[in-house]
Order: sequence, then structure tokens, then C-alpha cells
Amino acid sequence: MSNKVPYDDTARMEKVVSYVADDIDTAPLLLHIGQPEELRMTPPAFRHFLISKAREKPMRIVLPEGSEPRTIAAAQACHEKKIAKCVLLGNRQEILDAAYAQNITLAPDIEIVNPEIVAAKYINPLVQVRKNKGMTPLLAQNELEDNVMLGTLMLYLGEVDGLVSGAIHTTANTVRPAMQVIKTAPGCALVSSAFFMLMPDQVLVYADCAINPEPNAEQLADIAIQTADSALQFGIFPRVAMISYSTGDSGSGEEVDKVRAATALVRSKRPDILVDGPMQYDAASVESVGKQKAPDSPVAGRATVFIFPDLNTGNTTYKAVQRSANVVSVGPMLQGLRKPVNDLSRGASVEDIVYTIALTAIQAQKLNDST
Repeated sequence: MSNKVPYDDTARMEKVVSYVADDIDTAPLLLHIGQPEELRMTPPAFRHFLISKAREKPMRIVLPEGSEPRTIAAAQACHEKKIAKCVLLGNRQEILDAAYAQNITLAPDIEIVNPEIVAAKYINPLVQVRKNKGMTPLLAQNELEDNVMLGTLMLYLGEVDGLVSGAIHTTANTVRPAMQVIKTAPGCALVSSAFFMLMPDQVLVYADCAINPEPNAEQLADIAIQTADSALQFGIFPRVAMISYSTGDSGSGEEVDKVRAATALVRSKRPDILVDGPMQYDAASVESVGKQKAPDSPVAGRATVFIFPDLNTGNTTYKAVQRSANVVSVGPMLQGLRKPVNDLSRGASVEDIVYTIALTAIQAQKLNDST
């Protein structure tokens, strides 16, 4: 006998609905009525957020690698999409020739600044900001031959709102001038980095995967707090998993004890952040495993922010996920600086650069709104 109700048998349908209505336990449902649902940030939603938010108030973003082909294409794309006002550093003719080689007609209102012409005016500001480190005019002149340093001075002086570099420079080349000139923001003890990992159905945040080799417990706690705040700024509700090789009290040892201490510090400094650890990656990311290994955790199986115990683990994990699962990563985004400076992977695509420029613009918007 079929247990299906024919589509035209409304009487039996009403009986089924009435039965369910009479017998269902409504108490658990009533507890959640009126409570906001925690939505997952999907990759399309994240991309839309970056572009639409950046468009609200286009910021001036300096690109020190101005003659690099991908950077030129990204600057033109940002102009067309009204994401940001890009400033290209480099020789004008070299930049125009590189654009022509890609069949790009560079918009005439995209600003091009020739470092050879303007570098001299930044010598004294660099001497002043680095005088306690023995900076002299001659040394400053040599330092300013590096476009990244020159762009960083432009940011320091408020001529631009953010800086994006790294398409042909190492992370150290991008971060060093920022640490020397921009320096850490008030209340920040360190600079860290975060990657936005665009998984198939959700955006996750990984940190620190680029800056701090061996953070101690206090530094690891600061990285977790910075990253939770960054996640929230970009529309991702932070559930922070402090990653280790064991979950809860199942393991011991110097490394896992460090993660346990860092977790306690986050809870004491910022009780508003949902954090748990130490926690294995599978317990943090897979709901069935999380329920088994940490059944009472508000984070297990639902983590959106993953804090790795050291750079070796973080960098290896992000690259393994990126390459093995063909996942797009946006970043590294630097956290803890007075003004936004962001790095690129040297394998970055034009699209990667565009999204990093948008991300930098959003950071700059927040900074401008708070001053």
C-alpha cells in the first residue's frame, strides 16, 4: 500500500498537517524564534561584499609595482569597477608600454607617479621617522630607490590610504618598510597576517600564515584576537579554533600547553569572542568529529577562524588546502599596523590583486571613519 498522499486529496493532507501540528514538540523551536540566524559567508557573497563595500567610498591605494603587467591590469579593473583610485609607481612610458602589450588602454585618470622625479621630497620625512635608527639623507636616498619604501612614505604622510605589493616582491620586502615607517597600531603588540580561504561553500580565515615564526602564548592570543576582529569586519562571524595536535585535555607537552594558555588568555582579554582550544583541525572543521571529540564546544565542527600554533604549521596548511583543494585564497592581509599595507602572493592572478586592493580599501575606510 502506498504511503504517498495524492496531490488532489486535500482532506488527507489536512489530516497529516493536523497530526504533525498536534504532536510536534514546539518548545525547542520556540527557543529560537526571533533569534538572528548565523549565516555562512559563501565565496560569492564574500566577493560581492568586498566589491560593494569598497565602492561605497573609493580610497587611494598605491601600487609600488606599477610596471608589472598583472598590477596594471588590476588597476584598470579597479578603475572600471569603481573599487579604488589606484596610484601606479613607475616610469610612465614603461607602464603605458606594458599596458599596450596586454591590449589594455589605461584610463587617463589612473595616476602614475614616477619615483625618479618625486623621491627627493621624501628624503627628509624618512630621515625624521628613522632618525633614532641612524638614518641619514644619503641612506634615505638609497632606501627610496625601493618603490615599496617610497609608497610606504606616501602612506605615512597621508597622500594615499593604503598600499598593496608583493606580485614581484617577497613578503619581507613589503612588511619591512611598513614595520619601520607605519609601525604597529595603538594597543597592538605585533603585526600578524590572515588569509581568507574561499572554500566551496564557506569562507574561512587562517592565521598566522606569513609573519610570526614562533609566537609565544601571549602573541598567539593577540593573533587570535586580531583575526577574530578582522573576520567580523569582513562579515564573517568568528568562531575561533586554536589549532593543535590534540583536542581538549587529551594531550600534553610544551606546544599544546602553549595553545591551551593562549586560549585562556583570549577568553580573559576578550570574553565576547567564541574561542576554544587546543583543538585538532578535523575537530574544528567537521561537525561529526567535533561532536565526538568536543561535544560541549561552541566552536568544534563550526569554526570559521583557524589560529595555527606557528608559521610552519600555518603556511604549510594554507598552501596544502589552496593547491590540493583548488581553493582561492585572498591575502595575506596584514593586521596590527597603523595604516593598511597588504601583501600578495608572487603567483597572484589579476583577480587576486583586485580583491586584495578592495580588501585594503575597506581597511582604510574603517580607519578613516574612526579618526
